[in-house]
Amino acid sequence: MSHPAEPALPAETSTLTARAILFDMDGTLVDSTAIVEQVWSEFADRYGLDFDEILRTSHGVQAGDTVRRYAPAGADFEALTAELGEMERSRTDGVIALPGAAAVLAALPDEAIALVTSADSILAGIRMEAAGLAMPSTAVTAESVTRGKPHPEGYLKAAALLGADPADVVVFEDAPAGIAAARAAGMRTVVVGKAAARHDADLEPGMWRIPDYTAVTVTAVKDDDGGHLLTLTL
Repeated sequence: MSHPAEPALPAETSTLTARAILFDMDGTLVDSTAIVEQVWSEFADRYGLDFDEILRTSHGVQAGDTVRRYAPAGADFEALTAELGEMERSRTDGVIALPGAAAVLAALPDEAIALVTSADSILAGIRMEAAGLAMPSTAVTAESVTRGKPHPEGYLKAAALLGADPADVVVFEDAPAGIAAARAAGMRTVVVGKAAARHDADLEPGMWRIPDYTAVTVTAVKDDDGGHLLTLTL
Protein backbone atom coordinates (compact mmCIF):
# COMPACT_ATOMS: atom_id res chain seq x y z
CA MET A 1 0.00 0.00 0.00
CA SER A 2 1.16 3.53 -0.66
CA HIS A 3 1.75 5.83 2.25
CA PRO A 4 -0.36 8.99 1.85
CA ALA A 5 1.43 12.27 1.44
CA GLU A 6 1.59 14.48 4.50
CA PRO A 7 0.21 18.01 4.36
CA ALA A 8 2.64 20.88 4.69
CA LEU A 9 3.55 21.13 8.35
CA PRO A 10 4.61 24.09 10.44
CA ALA A 11 8.33 24.65 10.87
CA GLU A 12 8.25 23.81 14.60
CA THR A 13 7.00 20.27 14.01
CA SER A 14 9.76 17.84 14.93
CA THR A 15 8.51 14.48 13.59
CA LEU A 16 8.32 13.63 9.88
CA THR A 17 7.32 10.47 8.06
CA ALA A 18 8.49 9.63 4.55
CA ARG A 19 9.01 6.83 2.06
CA ALA A 20 12.45 8.07 0.94
CA ILE A 21 15.19 10.37 2.22
CA LEU A 22 17.50 12.29 -0.12
CA PHE A 23 20.77 13.86 1.00
CA ASP A 24 22.94 16.53 -0.54
CA MET A 25 26.64 15.89 0.18
CA ASP A 26 28.93 18.92 0.67
CA GLY A 27 27.83 20.90 3.70
CA THR A 28 25.00 18.46 4.39
CA LEU A 29 26.71 15.13 5.12
CA VAL A 30 30.34 16.12 4.56
CA ASP A 31 32.19 19.22 5.71
CA SER A 32 34.62 20.00 2.86
CA THR A 33 34.64 23.77 3.39
CA ALA A 34 38.42 24.15 3.60
CA ILE A 35 39.07 22.43 0.27
CA VAL A 36 36.25 24.19 -1.55
CA GLU A 37 37.52 27.56 -0.38
CA GLN A 38 41.10 26.70 -1.40
CA VAL A 39 40.12 25.71 -4.92
CA TRP A 40 37.86 28.67 -5.63
CA SER A 41 40.36 31.08 -4.05
CA GLU A 42 43.03 29.88 -6.48
CA PHE A 43 40.58 30.24 -9.38
CA ALA A 44 39.66 33.78 -8.29
CA ASP A 45 43.29 34.81 -7.84
CA ARG A 46 44.23 33.53 -11.29
CA TYR A 47 41.67 35.72 -13.03
CA GLY A 48 41.44 38.64 -10.61
CA LEU A 49 37.89 37.77 -9.61
CA ASP A 50 35.88 38.52 -6.47
CA PHE A 51 36.45 35.42 -4.30
CA ASP A 52 33.66 36.26 -1.84
CA GLU A 53 31.15 36.64 -4.66
CA ILE A 54 32.20 33.32 -6.21
CA LEU A 55 31.94 31.56 -2.86
CA ARG A 56 28.53 33.10 -2.21
CA THR A 57 27.06 31.81 -5.47
CA SER A 58 28.97 28.57 -6.10
CA HIS A 59 27.91 26.52 -3.09
CA GLY A 60 25.70 23.62 -4.12
CA VAL A 61 26.08 24.44 -7.82
CA GLN A 62 27.93 22.34 -10.38
CA ALA A 63 31.51 23.58 -10.84
CA GLY A 64 31.05 23.91 -14.59
CA ASP A 65 28.15 26.29 -14.11
CA THR A 66 30.27 28.49 -11.84
CA VAL A 67 33.20 28.45 -14.27
CA ARG A 68 30.92 29.54 -17.12
CA ARG A 69 29.52 32.32 -14.97
CA TYR A 70 32.84 33.81 -13.86
CA ALA A 71 35.67 32.77 -16.19
CA PRO A 72 36.74 35.48 -18.65
CA ALA A 73 35.51 35.47 -22.24
CA GLY A 74 37.51 33.15 -24.44
CA ALA A 75 38.51 30.83 -21.60
CA ASP A 76 38.35 27.08 -22.19
CA PHE A 77 35.47 26.34 -19.83
CA GLU A 78 35.72 22.57 -20.13
CA ALA A 79 39.45 22.53 -19.46
CA LEU A 80 39.08 24.85 -16.48
CA THR A 81 36.28 22.74 -15.03
CA ALA A 82 38.37 19.59 -15.46
CA GLU A 83 41.35 21.27 -13.77
CA LEU A 84 39.29 22.42 -10.82
CA GLY A 85 37.78 18.96 -10.53
CA GLU A 86 41.22 17.37 -10.37
CA MET A 87 42.25 19.86 -7.69
CA GLU A 88 39.22 18.93 -5.60
CA ARG A 89 39.73 15.19 -6.10
CA SER A 90 43.37 15.34 -4.99
CA ARG A 91 42.68 17.13 -1.71
CA THR A 92 41.01 15.41 1.24
CA ASP A 93 42.71 16.99 4.26
CA GLY A 94 40.09 18.25 6.68
CA VAL A 95 37.16 16.43 5.06
CA ILE A 96 34.96 15.17 7.89
CA ALA A 97 31.39 14.00 8.39
CA LEU A 98 28.88 16.28 10.05
CA PRO A 99 28.21 15.16 13.63
CA GLY A 100 25.69 12.33 13.72
CA ALA A 101 25.60 11.85 9.94
CA ALA A 102 27.11 8.35 10.00
CA ALA A 103 24.59 7.12 12.57
CA VAL A 104 21.62 8.49 10.62
CA LEU A 105 22.80 6.91 7.36
CA ALA A 106 23.39 3.59 9.11
CA ALA A 107 19.89 3.63 10.60
CA LEU A 108 18.17 4.12 7.24
CA PRO A 109 17.50 1.28 4.76
CA ASP A 110 19.82 1.65 1.77
CA GLU A 111 16.95 1.09 -0.66
CA ALA A 112 15.12 4.11 0.77
CA ILE A 113 17.89 6.72 0.52
CA ALA A 114 19.88 8.48 -2.19
CA LEU A 115 22.68 11.00 -2.53
CA VAL A 116 21.92 13.97 -4.79
CA THR A 117 25.04 16.06 -5.31
CA SER A 118 26.49 18.59 -7.72
CA ALA A 119 29.81 16.75 -7.47
CA ASP A 120 30.69 14.13 -10.08
CA SER A 121 30.68 10.47 -9.11
CA ILE A 122 34.46 10.27 -8.58
CA LEU A 123 34.58 13.29 -6.28
CA ALA A 124 31.48 12.12 -4.40
CA GLY A 125 33.10 8.76 -3.74
CA ILE A 126 36.36 10.34 -2.62
CA ARG A 127 34.68 12.75 -0.21
CA MET A 128 32.26 10.22 1.28
CA GLU A 129 35.14 7.79 1.87
CA ALA A 130 37.35 10.52 3.34
CA ALA A 131 34.55 11.41 5.73
CA GLY A 132 34.04 7.76 6.70
CA LEU A 133 30.51 7.62 5.33
CA ALA A 134 28.94 4.78 3.37
CA MET A 135 27.90 5.73 -0.15
CA PRO A 136 24.21 4.98 -0.77
CA SER A 137 23.59 2.54 -3.62
CA THR A 138 21.52 5.22 -5.35
CA ALA A 139 23.43 8.40 -6.18
CA VAL A 140 22.49 11.17 -8.61
CA THR A 141 25.71 13.03 -9.41
CA ALA A 142 26.67 15.81 -11.82
CA GLU A 143 26.93 13.52 -14.84
CA SER A 144 23.49 12.03 -14.10
CA VAL A 145 21.56 15.21 -14.94
CA THR A 146 21.33 17.71 -17.75
CA ARG A 147 20.40 20.61 -15.45
CA GLY A 148 22.08 21.13 -12.10
CA LYS A 149 20.70 22.69 -8.93
CA PRO A 150 18.71 24.90 -8.46
CA HIS A 151 16.80 22.95 -11.11
CA PRO A 152 14.84 20.10 -9.47
CA GLU A 153 15.90 17.45 -12.01
CA GLY A 154 18.34 15.70 -9.68
CA TYR A 155 15.90 15.37 -6.81
CA LEU A 156 13.06 14.26 -9.05
CA LYS A 157 15.31 11.66 -10.68
CA ALA A 158 16.41 10.29 -7.30
CA ALA A 159 12.82 10.00 -6.09
CA ALA A 160 11.88 8.14 -9.28
CA LEU A 161 14.82 5.76 -8.88
CA LEU A 162 13.61 4.96 -5.37
CA GLY A 163 9.99 4.62 -6.50
CA ALA A 164 8.79 7.43 -4.23
CA ASP A 165 6.35 10.23 -4.91
CA PRO A 166 7.91 13.68 -4.29
CA ALA A 167 5.32 14.37 -1.60
CA ASP A 168 6.59 11.31 0.29
CA VAL A 169 10.23 12.44 0.23
CA VAL A 170 12.28 14.41 2.75
CA VAL A 171 15.44 16.20 1.56
CA PHE A 172 18.40 17.25 3.71
CA GLU A 173 20.17 20.26 2.17
CA ASP A 174 22.39 23.17 3.15
CA ALA A 175 22.92 25.36 0.06
CA PRO A 176 20.47 27.93 -1.30
CA ALA A 177 20.61 26.33 -4.77
CA GLY A 178 19.90 22.88 -3.34
CA ILE A 179 17.12 24.11 -1.08
CA ALA A 180 15.51 25.78 -4.08
CA ALA A 181 15.85 22.56 -6.09
CA ALA A 182 14.23 20.44 -3.38
CA ARG A 183 11.39 22.89 -2.92
CA ALA A 184 10.82 23.12 -6.68
CA ALA A 185 10.58 19.32 -6.70
CA GLY A 186 7.73 19.54 -4.18
CA MET A 187 9.70 17.86 -1.39
CA ARG A 188 9.80 18.63 2.31
CA THR A 189 13.18 20.05 3.17
CA VAL A 190 15.41 20.04 6.24
CA VAL A 191 18.01 22.83 6.18
CA VAL A 192 21.27 21.59 7.69
CA GLY A 193 24.31 23.17 9.31
CA LYS A 194 25.45 26.76 8.94
CA ALA A 195 22.62 27.45 6.52
CA ALA A 196 20.16 26.65 9.29
CA ALA A 197 21.11 29.93 10.94
CA ARG A 198 21.33 31.93 7.70
CA HIS A 199 17.93 30.93 6.37
CA ASP A 200 15.71 31.46 9.41
CA ALA A 201 13.72 34.12 7.59
CA ASP A 202 13.24 31.88 4.56
CA LEU A 203 11.59 28.93 6.34
CA GLU A 204 8.16 28.08 5.00
CA PRO A 205 5.64 25.33 5.74
CA GLY A 206 7.36 22.09 4.81
CA MET A 207 10.80 23.33 5.90
CA TRP A 208 12.77 22.58 9.08
CA ARG A 209 16.26 23.33 10.34
CA ILE A 210 18.92 21.42 12.28
CA PRO A 211 22.55 22.35 13.10
CA ASP A 212 23.68 18.73 12.56
CA TYR A 213 22.38 15.18 13.07
CA THR A 214 23.22 14.65 16.74
CA ALA A 215 19.60 15.09 17.83
CA VAL A 216 18.06 13.26 14.85
CA THR A 217 16.56 9.82 15.46
CA VAL A 218 15.31 7.43 12.81
CA THR A 219 12.99 4.44 12.73
CA ALA A 220 12.16 2.35 9.66
CA VAL A 221 9.23 -0.05 9.40
CA LYS A 222 8.70 -2.37 6.45
CA ASP A 223 5.47 -1.67 4.57
CA ASP A 224 3.08 -4.25 3.13
CA ASP A 225 4.35 -3.50 -0.39
CA GLY A 226 7.99 -4.08 0.58
CA GLY A 227 8.83 -0.40 0.92
CA HIS A 228 9.59 1.43 4.14
CA LEU A 229 7.80 3.90 6.33
CA LEU A 230 10.51 6.15 7.75
CA THR A 231 10.02 8.29 10.83
CA LEU A 232 12.44 11.12 11.56
CA THR A 233 12.50 13.02 14.83
CA LEU A 234 14.44 16.26 14.50
